[in-house]
Amino acid sequence: MRTLLPYMKKYWIYAVLSPILMILEVLADIIIPYLMSRIVDIGIANQDIDYIVRTGVIMILSALLAMAFGVMSAHAGARAGYGFAAEIRKDVFKKVQEFSFANLDRFTVSSLITRLTNDCNTLGQVTMMSLRLAIRAPFLMLFAVIMAFKINSSLAKVFMVAIPLTALGFILGLKKARPLFRKMQSRIDRVNAVIQENLIGIRVVKSFNRQEYEEKKFKERNDSLRDAAMEAISLVIMLMPMLNLLIYSTIIAVLWFGGQQVRIGNMGSGELISFITYITQVMMALMLISMFFMQLLRGIASGGRILEVLGTESEIKEIENPVKELKDGSIVFDHVSFKYPGSREFTLKDISFHVESGEMLGIIGSTGSSKSTLVQLIPRLYDVTEGSVIVGGVDVREYDIKALRDQVAFVLQKNTLFSGTIRDNMKWGNENATDEEIVRALKQAQAWEFVSKYEDGLDHWVEQGGSNFSGGQKQRLCIARALIKSPKIIILDDSTSAVDMSTDAKIQKTFKEELRDVTKIIIAQRISSIRNANRIIVMHEGQIESIGDHETLINTSPIYREIYESQEKGVVGE
Repeated sequence: MRTLLPYMKKYWIYAVLSPILMILEVLADIIIPYLMSRIVDIGIANQDIDYIVRTGVIMILSALLAMAFGVMSAHAGARAGYGFAAEIRKDVFKKVQEFSFANLDRFTVSSLITRLTNDCNTLGQVTMMSLRLAIRAPFLMLFAVIMAFKINSSLAKVFMVAIPLTALGFILGLKKARPLFRKMQSRIDRVNAVIQENLIGIRVVKSFNRQEYEEKKFKERNDSLRDAAMEAISLVIMLMPMLNLLIYSTIIAVLWFGGQQVRIGNMGSGELISFITYITQVMMALMLISMFFMQLLRGIASGGRILEVLGTESEIKEIENPVKELKDGSIVFDHVSFKYPGSREFTLKDISFHVESGEMLGIIGSTGSSKSTLVQLIPRLYDVTEGSVIVGGVDVREYDIKALRDQVAFVLQKNTLFSGTIRDNMKWGNENATDEEIVRALKQAQAWEFVSKYEDGLDHWVEQGGSNFSGGQKQRLCIARALIKSPKIIILDDSTSAVDMSTDAKIQKTFKEELRDVTKIIIAQRISSIRNANRIIVMHEGQIESIGDHETLINTSPIYREIYESQEKGVVGE
């Protein structure tokens, strides 16, 4: 909480008001049993109606004041607690946006979702309880004990037994509860993971008729979460009867010893009634404290998980005074080797090549030959382990990251569109793009041929993930979105695989004729997609097997020739 406390700065006035108002509520509540005892021992005993009425009015006013202070305290506590959680959630989300691909590999998506939702909500609840319950319970107990001693100091010694026993009980319970709450949060991660995976791939699940299998997988994780929750909550279940037993045992003891004092005239019957009320308040305060600490332990577990995210430094770091402009789209790989964080094996090994600005470079190779990893080093989605990547004559590590990525348009293997209109999605490439610029980019990507057929055109709605478009349509829209950036380098990572060969050829023609000054890097499985490239790199097991143009590789590269011949036979067979 000390680390997270600065997030309360915006809501400090509510954080101060809530406990003050809560103390005032406690004071108003504490006076009521005392006034009740005066009504019984003085008003009723002396049959003084005026005294009963006056004291009764004061009791009602005290109750109304307590209610008003309580409502205002709850409002201020909620504003402070959930405002605090909102500020943390905002910063955690911002931190995730700054993560490199290596950082994202460390945290699963489901875990990050849980931390941004469940863990932040828990922190908000704990903060609200800290400002109210954690203030009310100790002050209620303190004032009730003071009033009990004021009424009858000898009878109040019963607290010397009840309070230590209660405290010992929940201290032992809390010690055992802490690891259980952390385990419960990790089980929530696992449930979120299977839900996310199932919903994203629901069409695949249905097409393979695997609903029953997915239900069993969900049941296993859901039952695991239930068992962890029950294990943690069982401590609360055990504590509550124990606390109730102590409360009623204490009340019985007070009735026994207090009744004897009333009988011999050392104590008034009204005083005994108010004394029992104060005992109940003290024991209830202890129960509230135990409940608060149970929730606090869960908050500590959630806070630790949030601090893991906030304390994670991005693998990609900028230098002071970085270069903010790319001179051109030239690319040089100088003895580059790369391995993923935590891995002992190099994924890329001693890669060296250069691309002149405006050239088209094709990359081909078998699955797992690290083609995608290679191009991800250009916009610094990962940093090289050894060697250097030079873009526009400058090492990519010396660039301002935003400036670099603004000039390197990347169309990933997984084509992602976001809910909104086609126009909204296109403006991801350039938020100031005009409709004319959007249409031109759509035409270049061969997407205008289907977008123009929609009655609402650029205002046509895109469902989450682009589920209302075919694979080829999504690919062309993603290419258009990249082109709107007017980049110096564009990278297509197998981004035309779902496009028919005729449309693919049109895209290649557009690239050659209209993007002459843009460096084009195309990863493809089809040789037809890269056949006209200036040079083609053939990747094999993380290394460059061969490099050259199409005609050269046919004669010098066994891997390229094998791919070419197998695809040619496929075309002839069709």
